[in-house]
Amino acid sequence: MKALLEVSGISVSFDGFRAINNLSFSIGPAELRAVIGPNGAGKTTFMDIVTGKTRPDEGRVLWGEKSVNLLRMNEAQIARAGIGRKFQRPTVFEDQSVTENLMMALKAARAPWKVLVWRPCPADHARVAALAAQVGLADSLTRKSGELSHGQKQWLEIGMLLAQEPRLLLVDEPAAGMTLAEREQTTALLVDLAKTRAVVVVEHDMDFVRRLNCRVTVLHEGSVLAEGSLDHVTADRQVIEVYLGR
Repeated sequence: MKALLEVSGISVSFDGFRAINNLSFSIGPAELRAVIGPNGAGKTTFMDIVTGKTRPDEGRVLWGEKSVNLLRMNEAQIARAGIGRKFQRPTVFEDQSVTENLMMALKAARAPWKVLVWRPCPADHARVAALAAQVGLADSLTRKSGELSHGQKQWLEIGMLLAQEPRLLLVDEPAAGMTLAEREQTTALLVDLAKTRAVVVVEHDMDFVRRLNCRVTVLHEGSVLAEGSLDHVTADRQVIEVYLGR
């Protein structure tokens, strides 16, 4: 099966520091992948490159069935092409309700004049209700987002990304700051989402990664150090030396 995202020979340096060093790997169209590694391994820079925030010095990033070169696109074009990114710290409109947050995120025409005259139709309300149910917030539609727990805000932000109908979801440390129950619900959500799209989870928490039960890519000094099941990579001598042994 053809990869949905193919990163090939990517390198990038900042002030002489090589953050990504000839990085190559691919993600399938309906796959859950965990990316782990020590601080400075290049995990965030990898996401920055895929989403257009950082331009590499060399290499290719190919997207979709037609192998579109993402490096020729800006951040907005990449988002519209179907790549969504969730940062570690949730960013929701705290004075707005869950419904209003999701409604604002719905995929729709964004031309200025169209935004001014746009009004939600019954199908939009149904879509918002479905999104809220999907991320576990069906009972919180009327609540202000600022009243939600940390975990619930994370789910709302995932719901807002899902409203854009992404084919690839990049999720940065989703388990951080969550209760045990929230972590379990987040695990179930990410596993479910990966049945219909690609989901890449950058995470430090090994227990959370184990619960995901997916293929793991270990980065070190901007390159792939090991790849496979969590049991396989955690038994790797180099992984133990540079990451797990610290």
